[in-house]
Amino acid sequence: MGVISNGTTLLDAGALDSGVPTGAMTLIKTLTGGNSTTTISFVHGTSSVILDSTYSIYKIKFINVHADANTPNMSFNLSIDSGSNYNIAKTSTAFQAWHKEDDSGTSFGYQAGNDLAQGTGAQRLTSGGMDVANADGSACGELTLYNPSSTTFVKHFMARSSLNSYHPYEYDLHIAGYANTTSAINAIQFDIAGQNFDNGIFKLYGIK
Repeated sequence: MGVISNGTTLLDAGALDSGVPTGAMTLIKTLTGGNSTTTISFVHGTSSVILDSTYSIYKIKFINVHADANTPNMSFNLSIDSGSNYNIAKTSTAFQAWHKEDDSGTSFGYQAGNDLAQGTGAQRLTSGGMDVANADGSACGELTLYNPSSTTFVKHFMARSSLNSYHPYEYDLHIAGYANTTSAINAIQFDIAGQNFDNGIFKLYGIK
């Protein structure tokens, strides 16, 4: 026996219909940063990357990102022309908390320096500066992009990162915003202010 809601089959013979969203994450592609890597790019149709209407939500998890020089922060940008240009106008807001390792300082609040107002430059994903002097310092977090293939709506994104900075502090940065375009987004690029990725794993997932 099937279960139908508003003309859509939800269950058929006890099995969930393939068209019903489940929220399950499907790993699409893993990229790794090395000492000569200045950018990490996920481009639809390149090296088995999917970034189209196949999924309504895309999530990128970045793990133990480490730069080859102190102070740069990791950022991302978006493209509508398969990576020929990463220059989409974005508006965003950001807040963070930080706590110094020796317990001598803490802070929490809005961060004007980490947001954009129709800026076409890269959107920061970390705050406080990466730690190279200490080999165990790194950044971890995730970026979520909603319905990038839409040709009707702007493209919303949210991100959160945890960074052991060079001060040394722990930074917890939260970002939300939108790419102000009704063209389909088909590429995402990450960089560290022109420095090399000494280490880092980037995993692209699709969610239906």
